[in-house]
Amino acid sequence: MPVLFPVSLIAVGQCGNQIGRCFWDRALREHAAVNQKGIYDEAISSFFRNVDTRVVGDGGSICKGRICSLKARAVLIDMEEGVVNEILQGPLRDIFDSRQLITDISGSGNNWAVGHKIFGSLYQEQILEKLRKSAEQCDCLQCFFIIHSMGGGTGSGLGTFLLKVLEDEFPEVYRFVTSVYPSGEDDVITSPYNSILAMKELSEHAHCVLPIDNQSLFDIISKIDLMVNSGKSGTTIKPASLVTSSTGTFKKRQKPFDAMNNIVANLLLSLTSSARFEGSLNMDLNEISMNLVPFPQLHYLVSSLTPLYTLADVNIPPRRLDQMFSDAFSKDHQLMQADPKHSLYLACALMVRGNVQISDLRRNIERLKPSLPFVSWNPDGWKTSLCPVPPVGHSHSLLALANNTCVRTAFIELRARFMRLYKKKAHLHHYLQVEGMEESCFTEAVSSLSTLIQEYNQLDDTKSMPIEDLPRLTIAM
Repeated sequence: MPVLFPVSLIAVGQCGNQIGRCFWDRALREHAAVNQKGIYDEAISSFFRNVDTRVVGDGGSICKGRICSLKARAVLIDMEEGVVNEILQGPLRDIFDSRQLITDISGSGNNWAVGHKIFGSLYQEQILEKLRKSAEQCDCLQCFFIIHSMGGGTGSGLGTFLLKVLEDEFPEVYRFVTSVYPSGEDDVITSPYNSILAMKELSEHAHCVLPIDNQSLFDIISKIDLMVNSGKSGTTIKPASLVTSSTGTFKKRQKPFDAMNNIVANLLLSLTSSARFEGSLNMDLNEISMNLVPFPQLHYLVSSLTPLYTLADVNIPPRRLDQMFSDAFSKDHQLMQADPKHSLYLACALMVRGNVQISDLRRNIERLKPSLPFVSWNPDGWKTSLCPVPPVGHSHSLLALANNTCVRTAFIELRARFMRLYKKKAHLHHYLQVEGMEESCFTEAVSSLSTLIQEYNQLDDTKSMPIEDLPRLTIAM
């Protein structure tokens, strides 16, 4: 039987699939903790299909008298086989099948043009077929959710190619994107090219983008490590933690990105909690775009997660609830290198999980409002949700999403890194030798980003203006 309002998750490239693997693992843990009888219900159906196998195998369970198996509502795409093969050989192998996978063996060579122009055309029909099959399982598909990185070739190139395909094939279905941006010390020399070229596609074809940068993730992991090693009374470490060893001491991670991917997975769990669990004050993904994006292209939302210890498998005596709300607006908790409190808010969403009352939400909004500059035409631009199911092993958590002009600082830095390469024409020939790729693609992409930055600057300039001096909106004819 088709299910109402599920979400289809598309993981693209190495980074996207590594984050996806972490998300599926943690989503299963959450549903197992809540649904201990193992019944296939509406909560599980939001991200999983119930497949009648008639034969009990690994991962099989008895659902309503039938033998069934959960299959993730996902499409896994990578032009290298490594990460996808690891997933298929790991503990999550039973929730995917070959009809959900697209892989190649050559890779995109850290080249946006190869991923976008070559692999996009080569695999377009296969991708469409898998997306159509995913959509056929639903009465009304709520949205497509793409996870990818901006610095590599497949994630940036093929990941943004998908957006145009989805726009053409499913124009009424919302397109959400989680984009991981490279740090300034990224070891992929061409990452500024890939990121700028991908930015143009994100601005034109996505409904909502959650930008996350690697440096912020690394800084948060460092803070969590300090918590783990602080020796504070009451601090305990859970077995098999991503940040600690089985002996309860800090470990040098064999895969340093595992804990960083875990943060992004927790972001996605909080973001989709209302879609997965019933609550008195739920918010679906479409409402985020409708309430937080007043202008179509200004759809980049800065995210923050609190408390930090919920991002790791660590038990720390909880701080006051009000502190959690204050921390959400601190630059130390942002998943981008940005400080929203000193820039202009267009809108803000607070997505709370766990043992928190609506009165707590309202009280903290009223407490924080005087210190947060909002645009004059949307002074009460708050959207709130309250999911009663907390992260596993914790009492509460908060995800804040801010449409804030501070995001432009990251874009300005990205443009500067791009220009340092482009002025020297460094590595440009690797892109121009791809059919359909011209130098004008670069100039158009950086022009698109400059226009975006200018729009954020113009809005930010209004925060100190008296209301009578604010510029009037120009209506396009």
